[in-house]
Amino acid sequence: MQLTILGCHSASPKSNAHPTAQVLEIKGHLFLIDCGEGTQVRLRQHKVKFSRIKHIFISHLHGDHVFGLLGLITTFGLLNRKESLTLHGPLGVKEFVETQLRLSGSYLSYQVYYNELSSSDSELIFEDEGVYVKTIPLKHRIYTNGFHFEEKLGERKLNYQKAVDLEINPVYFNKLKQSKNVVSERGEEINYKDVTEDPDPPKSYSFCSDTSYSPEIIPHIYKTNLLYHESTFLSSASHEDLAYKTGHSTALHAGLIARKAKAKKLLLGHFSARYKNLDAFVNEAQEVFEPVEHAHTGMQIDIN
Repeated sequence: MQLTILGCHSASPKSNAHPTAQVLEIKGHLFLIDCGEGTQVRLRQHKVKFSRIKHIFISHLHGDHVFGLLGLITTFGLLNRKESLTLHGPLGVKEFVETQLRLSGSYLSYQVYYNELSSSDSELIFEDEGVYVKTIPLKHRIYTNGFHFEEKLGERKLNYQKAVDLEINPVYFNKLKQSKNVVSERGEEINYKDVTEDPDPPKSYSFCSDTSYSPEIIPHIYKTNLLYHESTFLSSASHEDLAYKTGHSTALHAGLIARKAKAKKLLLGHFSARYKNLDAFVNEAQEVFEPVEHAHTGMQIDIN
């Protein structure tokens, strides 16, 4: 599982401070998470194949999280895309996209499906044989969700040489990996545990977009391998009041959430442009939780 940060700053984009967008590679999928202005340019800079993006997850409809969406969608059409695209986002994302397409006279060569969200409870919004995605209800000025991505438990790992030594026909190898006993060529019953090992523990990633300090999310992100949590402001700069008024968090808030959720690692993002030294965010969060890093454009993280 690998995360690429395409943008991690708040409000207006700058030449070196891009709004929120991320790419998560998980079990063969390439998920785009939020789509701030300029996302398609940074996708090209990182040589991400547009055709691999089949699902886009939008946390909320504030511009710094969604103003790059129409450009990306129309570029897909210009490239004569044929495969469908699914947009998971708040109620209104369909109108947001289709109104702009209609008024600009744009035509798409492919089908867009909309999974519009309105529940205040966590819900399963995507699942296949390898991964599932659930919403994380957040507290912001408008309806907002984070997203929790988690691998499913894989097959057991086969000890190939031991299976050969026990004269197990290769046609039964998959059964062994599926925790089923088999009979060897010698007529002996072989317990799957004798020739297989436990699968690797499933990995998870939790994306918490714009939100006030909200301990209610902890059950939805508990023991996540990597937690991305917004930290627009610094408590150390006496800006907790701004965080409260604007529906955002401080780095200290993010650290407290990570600690209570027993996250394996914390990644900070969505920084206000008023701060010049991003290390201050790390220092503040480290008062209550470690390990922690601040995100930056182009950052790639192997989640384990």
